[in-house]
Amino acid sequence: MATETTYNYKVVRQFAIMAVVWGIVGMLVGVYIAAELVWPQLNMDIPWLTFSRLRPLHTNAVIFAFGGCALFSTSYYVVQRTCQTRLFSDKLAAFTFWGWQLIIVLAAITLPLGITTSKEYAELEWPIDVLITIVWVAYAIVFFGTIAKRRTKHIYVANWFYGAFIIAIALLHVVNSAEWPVSFWKSYSIYPGAIDAMVQWWYGHNAVGFFLTAGFLGMMYYFTPKQAGRPVYSYRLSVVHFWALISVYMWAGPHHLHYTALPDWTQSLGMIFSLILLAPSWGGMINGIMTLSGAWYKLREDPILKFLIVS
Repeated sequence: MATETTYNYKVVRQFAIMAVVWGIVGMLVGVYIAAELVWPQLNMDIPWLTFSRLRPLHTNAVIFAFGGCALFSTSYYVVQRTCQTRLFSDKLAAFTFWGWQLIIVLAAITLPLGITTSKEYAELEWPIDVLITIVWVAYAIVFFGTIAKRRTKHIYVANWFYGAFIIAIALLHVVNSAEWPVSFWKSYSIYPGAIDAMVQWWYGHNAVGFFLTAGFLGMMYYFTPKQAGRPVYSYRLSVVHFWALISVYMWAGPHHLHYTALPDWTQSLGMIFSLILLAPSWGGMINGIMTLSGAWYKLREDPILKFLIVS
């Protein structure tokens, strides 16, 4: 039986607890700014309580604080269990936890103060971007190092999705956050005009595609079969789902920029790939739901499965 001496559950618990904490904080901020749309006087004429400053705080808190902590926690848990080995480095894993919490706190301070690049989902200024890069590299070392020293021959498909999420987010962050610092808390993008818009929504779309889709599909492919007590409906479909998703998703970003200065062919390309995305999206959904074949009755009595299937 796995014990604390076999697997590192400490960092898993830490990230899981903070996912709950930041989820509550982020959603409360969302409720507050939603109320400001009805009662603008709620900002009390205080600049750092205005909708325009709290809205990016809300999105960053829910996506990167809540969602990020959930992904760190589950990926560290799943990679250990499926590779039957302890995390590659306990110290580096601890560094990713404390480093990520520091990033979240810095975001919570700087965004209400109006310190922002003004890029959707990438508002944090360059010193924090550098810290994100350092923490993310450490995360990749821990995750892929654990896979490298696995005791099983096969790499379970959930780890493929987590791995793609880690690599893609690294690429997206570095390219989109390329900027010229003009002071400690101010920088400008190195890309001009329409190119900057294209790079931004290549990032913005794929931040959703890989942070909020590929990473969470990694959760689905481990926890849904585990909770249902059934094997994945079709393991072959899960592999096809993986390659189809990561091959197509990267190209769909221009659909955020229809009827803009972007070249027409780029806009059309983005829309075509968005339609093609229906196939891997439905394939993954079918695979997840059909995993309950022979265990549908559990949906009536297992609240965890209900959340997994609805999500």
